[in-house]
Amino acid sequence: MLIEALIAVTLVSAFAVMLAPDEVAGKLAFALSLLPVAGSLWMFGQFDASGNALFESGSLAFETTARWISVGPYALNWHVGLDGISMPLVVLSTILTSLAIVSAWTPIQERQSQFYSLMLFMLASLLGVFTALDFFVWFVFWEFVLVPMYFLIGIWGGPRRKYAAIKFFVYTNVASLLMFIGFAALVFSLNVNSFDMIEVTAALAANDFGSTFGLGAETLKVLAFFAMFVGFAVKVPMVPLHTWLPDAHVQAPTPASVMLAGVLLKMGTYALLRFNFTMLPGVARDYAVLIAALAVVSVIYGAMLALAQQDLKRIVAYSSVSSMGYVLLGLVAYNYYGLGGATFQMVAHGLISGLMFMCVGVIYNVAHTRMVGDLSGIADKMPVTAAVFVAAAFGYMGLPLMAGFAGELFIFIGGFSATFPYAQLFTALAMFGIVVVAGYLLFAMQRVLFGPFSADTDYDIVPAAPHDAVAIVVLVVLVVVLGTVPEVFYGMIQDAVDPMVESLPEATAVLTGGEL
Repeated sequence: MLIEALIAVTLVSAFAVMLAPDEVAGKLAFALSLLPVAGSLWMFGQFDASGNALFESGSLAFETTARWISVGPYALNWHVGLDGISMPLVVLSTILTSLAIVSAWTPIQERQSQFYSLMLFMLASLLGVFTALDFFVWFVFWEFVLVPMYFLIGIWGGPRRKYAAIKFFVYTNVASLLMFIGFAALVFSLNVNSFDMIEVTAALAANDFGSTFGLGAETLKVLAFFAMFVGFAVKVPMVPLHTWLPDAHVQAPTPASVMLAGVLLKMGTYALLRFNFTMLPGVARDYAVLIAALAVVSVIYGAMLALAQQDLKRIVAYSSVSSMGYVLLGLVAYNYYGLGGATFQMVAHGLISGLMFMCVGVIYNVAHTRMVGDLSGIADKMPVTAAVFVAAAFGYMGLPLMAGFAGELFIFIGGFSATFPYAQLFTALAMFGIVVVAGYLLFAMQRVLFGPFSADTDYDIVPAAPHDAVAIVVLVVLVVVLGTVPEVFYGMIQDAVDPMVESLPEATAVLTGGEL
């Protein structure tokens, strides 16, 4: 019942903060957010599971199953548990939420109790997404995540916040509908009587179809695969379904951007891994060239868009589109290092992108502008922020001994080892994206941080507030630790993705799993 306790404590904390006066809401929210952080770290320390959550051969950590609702022949059950894929994402969610709450102390001055309550409610929903193993329960949590983010953007965002919030909600809701139709079509065609992901995965592996609606089993699989794929691709987001993201990031307050880039985008890649690449690996293999092409387009096009921006937030937002392309490339490689690297990169990018948005927020809190052309040479005025910003930028570029390097290295090894046509060409093209990333980040750093000091603003450029400095320093330390000792997470991740590769007919794996 530890997962339930973690979610319940977070929900109770959200309600407690909602009732608190604005004057203490921020500090109370941070204090209460440390409870799920402590809980997730304790669960990580006690983690004892093997295999993949969706394979019956695996053993889950902290698993709970209980009958919930019966609807005709179908049972909707409460089923939660953790494996090596979901455990790192749970830890990431709790830590990043606490630091995002600290980053809100400076910019959020109105309706603070509601703001921090929504942040904690979003964390509770994220914990549900990464632990639920019944599709209906998972889908409820998936939709719950959208609600607080909609209000965070729509109430505390920038001048065009309403437009950005509505665009975010419409895109993600349409995507959810497509995804739901795809999965429901599979469930209602298989000989299963529940929405349990483990049962559905086993039935699909056995090709245990009852009725395929006159389409044929293989055709139904392909249609369901792409319905879910498009639904999740919006959340990733993947080109050309990415247009909601820059508006959402630019208008969102800094803490919401931290959570959006750091965790919410990982919901899309996590769902692709859980549903498309675990339940329908044969379809993923058959359409690997198409998926890899989409991944490379996302990498290059996202990087090029970032290169053309003058707003620091837009630069980081488009760079997230590019980085998520690498994750997709690792998934479609479908071998030990590809899948393991993609999962590791979800965590690494969560930390680095959250750090980048936090640094941009700290600069904006002081200068009240994010435009590259309005700032120059602020490193002397904000030395800690500048140092962390440089570290975060080099982490994005894949500097060795930082988390981004480890994730991208595994993905590239997996990509060059993949056996689908043109895999090596796609991987080489994707690597070119690193050059573009270096270009736009170095340009932004040079213009904003270095050179003669000037600021086209009526505000004095002063060092960051102590709590802001502490938050970004803690994040950069985590990025370095994860890059220096990737085995902190990579071992359990590898153990969870190995069964996926072994179960793939005519497996594309060339490398074997094992120690780094």
